[in-house]
Amino acid sequence: MVSFAEHHCLGLSPSGFHRIRYLEWGAKDGRPTVVCVHGLTRNAHDFDPLAERLSQRYRVIAVDVVGRGGSDWLKDSAHYTYAQYQADLNALISRLDVDRVHWIGTSMGGLIGMFLAALPNSPLASLFMNDVGPIIPKSALQRIADYVGLENRFSSLEALERNMRKVHAPFGPLTDAQWAHLVRHGHRRLPDGTYGLAYDPAIADNVKKGVVDVDLWAFWDRIAAPTMVFRGADSDLLSAVTAQEMTRRGPRARVVAFPGIGHAPALMAEDQIAAIESWLAEQR
Repeated sequence: MVSFAEHHCLGLSPSGFHRIRYLEWGAKDGRPTVVCVHGLTRNAHDFDPLAERLSQRYRVIAVDVVGRGGSDWLKDSAHYTYAQYQADLNALISRLDVDRVHWIGTSMGGLIGMFLAALPNSPLASLFMNDVGPIIPKSALQRIADYVGLENRFSSLEALERNMRKVHAPFGPLTDAQWAHLVRHGHRRLPDGTYGLAYDPAIADNVKKGVVDVDLWAFWDRIAAPTMVFRGADSDLLSAVTAQEMTRRGPRARVVAFPGIGHAPALMAEDQIAAIESWLAEQR
């Protein structure tokens, strides 16, 4: 396994400063920088297999968005917003001391990247979005709202894994070792000795308030950076119709669909990693 370093930087919300954890692979020798941002309830270690591969040619950064993984929890759940996440990721990019980054974002991480790429003078040299786009159906948001933030307590890691396999079955046909990896980095030990998931349940507060059909084409149409999109062929969050329209509008993305997978491809399979590696090799 390729080693990585763990670092922290500071983000700022209206309630004060908070620590943001990020992991770093690859040498700081002028090679291009790739920033990886996970989905709503996930964490930086989702990208370990991808980062190990990419670190042969890139400096790879994977971040725990505030409220997840090893990053601090916010004092006020009202501040778990995309505006906050954008500000935090901008602080991280500034900390990296680079002018341009290649962005890899799954679901929520893809949306953060889309918002940043749509802004003037964006530091995003390219944008990769994993199973998310400018139209987010209410039905998909309701499915997510139904499970996110539940105060689940599990008596063992085996029980937590059974729950994770059920909730995240759309990730696709992961191996036992890959599920074990997600569990190892996706749990927290609670004071009573039971196990919980590695995120602040309060991230759900704003999610549950916003269960409506979401139209973000105005952001998509402002993106100029080269863009690639993965879609799980069975996804309920990124429809085939929306994905096709993404190839015609805005940055005119390249879209790749993966059969037998829903929301969202886990980016652990060899074909998925190879496709991202090939895409990045084309970028400048």
